[in-house]
Amino acid sequence: MKKRVLEGLEPNRVFYHFENICMIPHGSGNEEKLCDYCEEFARAHSLSSIRDNANNLIIFKAGTKGYENHPAIIIQGHLDMVCAKRDGAEIDMQKDPLKLKIYGEYLGAEDTSLGGDDGIAVAYCLALLESDDIPHPPLEIVLTTDEEVGMTGAFALDTSPLTAKMMLNIDSENEGVFTVGCAGGLRINTRTDIERESVTRCVAKITVGGLLGGHSGVEINCGRANSNIVLGKLLKAIGDQCEISLISLSGGEKDNVITSLSSAEIACNTKDFEKISSLIEAFEKSFKNEFGEVEKGAFFTLENKGEMTVSATKKSDSDNILSYISSLPFGVYRMSEEIKGLVETSNNFGVLLLEESSLRADFSVRSSKMRERDLLAEKICDIAKSHGSKCEIKAPYPAWEYKAESHLREVMVESYKRLTGETPEIEVIHAGLECGLFSERIEGLDAVSIGPNMKEIHSFNERLEINSVERTWEFIKEVLKNL
Repeated sequence: MKKRVLEGLEPNRVFYHFENICMIPHGSGNEEKLCDYCEEFARAHSLSSIRDNANNLIIFKAGTKGYENHPAIIIQGHLDMVCAKRDGAEIDMQKDPLKLKIYGEYLGAEDTSLGGDDGIAVAYCLALLESDDIPHPPLEIVLTTDEEVGMTGAFALDTSPLTAKMMLNIDSENEGVFTVGCAGGLRINTRTDIERESVTRCVAKITVGGLLGGHSGVEINCGRANSNIVLGKLLKAIGDQCEISLISLSGGEKDNVITSLSSAEIACNTKDFEKISSLIEAFEKSFKNEFGEVEKGAFFTLENKGEMTVSATKKSDSDNILSYISSLPFGVYRMSEEIKGLVETSNNFGVLLLEESSLRADFSVRSSKMRERDLLAEKICDIAKSHGSKCEIKAPYPAWEYKAESHLREVMVESYKRLTGETPEIEVIHAGLECGLFSERIEGLDAVSIGPNMKEIHSFNERLEINSVERTWEFIKEVLKNL
C-alpha cells in the first residue's frame, strides 16, 4: 500500500481527512463527489444530515455529556476550491488527485493550488464529528458549495433546519486573527460581439507573465499588477502607432483571481515587427519602474510566428476592444474612512478571452458599502456599454457588518489568551465570506471567522503551515469546551 504523504503529521485525524479530501477533485462546480464522501462519513458515524440539490450538506451532532443543553453552534466551511495550476502542468484538476508535497514547515501541492481554502475547514469538521473525547455543545456542521464563484451554494441553502445563533466560520488564512466583518460583492460578465475576416499578415504573439497574481480580496491592496490590465495597456500603446488586428486574447480563468499571465496574438505588417519590439521594450522598462519592487518576476515576450493567413478581428473591432480593455479600472477604488487600512471598494479584471465571435471580460467588484459596490459596478457597465458590450451582473452578496457586542468573540478571545498568552487581532476584511449571507438569514447570528496560516491562496504557490493547523485545532477544541 502506498504510504500516505501526511502520515505522522499532527493532528493526525485532521490531516488524515485532509489528505482524503485532496484525493477527490473538488473545484467549484465539481463538488459532488466530495459531498458524497462527507455524506457517507455522516452515515457511517450514525449522524443525521441534510443534503440539498446544490450539494450543500448539513450534519448534526448532539452535545457531549454535560453539554447537551448548551446553546448549539454552527461550524461552517465550503467544499469547493480554486483550481489554479502552473502553466504547462500536466494535471486535469477536474479528474486528477492533487500531488501533495511537504515544503519544510508548509504543505503544498506540486504545480497546483492546494485547496487549504477551504479543505482544511472540512477536515476539521470531520475530525470533530468522529471524535468521542472532545467536549462540545450541539454541533451543526454546514458545508456549502461554489463559494469561490459567487457563494451560490450558500444562496441556495435553506437555513430553517439550523437552530444555532452562533457560528464559527473556518475560512480565514491568518492564525490569531479573528475576522468579524467583511465586504459584500458581485460579479460582472460582459460580452462584446466581434466580426472576423481572413487576413494574410505577420503574426506576433505577445505574453505578459511572471506576475504574482493572488486573491482579489486579500491581496488587492498589495501593489500587484494585473496581467489583463497590463496587456490591454500594452496593446493599446502598440495599436496607437502600428496597424494591428487581434487574433486571440487570453488571461485568467476566475474573476476573483488577480491574473498573473495573459497573452495575445496579433496580425501586423511585417515592416512593423521591429517597431513593436521596441515599443514592448519601452513599455517593459516603464512597467518595471512602477512595479519592479513588487513584480520582480515579471516578463514580457514577443514571438514572430511568420507570415500566414489567419482569422482576425476587423480593424474597427480591434480598435474598440483595445480602447475598452485599456480603460477599465483595476485595484483599490476607495479606502475606508471608518477603519484605518481597510479597502472599502475595489475591482478585479479577472477573465479576458477573445472567442470566435465575441470578447469575454469578467470582473469581481467588492465593497463594505453596498451603495459604493453598486456605483462601481454601474461605472464598469457604463464603460462596457459605451464599447458595445452586453453586461450581466451576477451573484450579488451582502456585506457582513461588525457587531459591537459578541458573546462568541469574547469566549474566543479569552480562550486564545489562555492558550497562547497573547491577545488576538480583531479585523474586518475586504474579501468576501459567507458569514454575510448567514447573518442576513439567521436573525441575531453571532459569527467569527478564523483559520490556520496560509500563503498565496488561489495560486499554484498556495501553502498551508503545518504547525498552525495543529495550534488552530487546539484552539477550536478550547473554544468548544468553553461555550
